Amino acid sequence: MRKLLLTLLALVLVFGVAFSAKYVVGLSLSTLNNPFFVTLRDGAVEAAEKLGIELIVLDAQDNPAKQLNDIEDLIQKKVDLIIVNPTDSDAIVSAVESANEAGIPVITVDRASNGGKVVCHIASDNVEGGRMAARYIAKVLNGKGKVVELVGIPGTSAARDRGKGFEEELAKYPGLQLVAKQTANFNRAEGLTVMENILEAHPDIDAVFAQNDEMALGAIEAIKAAGKLDDIIVVGFDAIPDAIEAIKKGEMEATIAQQPYLMGQLAVTKAFEYLTTGTVFFPVELKLVTTENVE
Repeated sequence: MRKLLLTLLALVLVFGVAFSAKYVVGLSLSTLNNPFFVTLRDGAVEAAEKLGIELIVLDAQDNPAKQLNDIEDLIQKKVDLIIVNPTDSDAIVSAVESANEAGIPVITVDRASNGGKVVCHIASDNVEGGRMAARYIAKVLNGKGKVVELVGIPGTSAARDRGKGFEEELAKYPGLQLVAKQTANFNRAEGLTVMENILEAHPDIDAVFAQNDEMALGAIEAIKAAGKLDDIIVVGFDAIPDAIEAIKKGEMEATIAQQPYLMGQLAVTKAFEYLTTGTVFFPVELKLVTTENVE
């Protein structure tokens, strides 16, 4: 919390300065069909307005090819800096390298690039978030039970890191068995379909960890339809409004709360700071939201 307060103080100090330079910054988001990234965009827009930055926001619609084209357009526009939230950590490398060749600095947010030169990366500690989810499930199940993991988009650093933390921590509990691990691409509809299939193969599971809330909410619909809402706990990641509401209703057990608004603010603030001074890596604090502390 102290780090968060210091970060917010830094933002206030930066925002309080009058600026004469006019910078143009591109923000390429993986998708705006997810409340998490809408909130991230809103934080970025607010920061840009306060800093006097012209912000060009582009939606890749979860399409790596479209994101590459979007970034090429930003390069052709000769923007001062590009902020990118990759649809795929491998596919984005060529775009980052193109920006490097054009002399345009790049900042990544939420998801990393697996190559190219990035001057700053802003993200939650996704590995620790995965560990938090595993520890909480172990606590609720008293260290015994059958667990399912719903995986996000393959190739994204978020999916890789959340899975790494979750599985490493889960392995510390011999009584917890990971009986199924399937991809649902961070998508609610796919979370529903995948969960339906898993329930057919494993009707006696005890817990589900979904690497984001959209998949978790889809899984909950499948669990409800199967009449097992009282038998299976679901833990998500992101703390989007629908997930918080599901926790309040008792349909969802917990979610790992990121701070997308602050991440958006920091991305733009760090863009300004890099264009004038330098770069800093900011891990954004996580919080476990449960039925006991949900507000």
